[in-house]
Amino acid sequence: MTWRKSSRSSGADDSQCIEARSQTGGFQVRDSKLGHDSPIFDLGSTDFKALLTAAE
Repeated sequence: MTWRKSSRSSGADDSQCIEARSQTGGFQVRDSKLGHDSPIFDLGSTDFKALLTAAE
């Protein structure tokens, strides 16, 4: 699956964004600044929705 970054991201190198992708049973998230070097966190759908709500 392809990583997706928020459309609200400024795209600047110093922006604080995560990237997300769907997977069976939930989502994975990582730090966009670290890219392939970022740890990947697995979140269930409920936890991912809570993360998005908290980030608003």
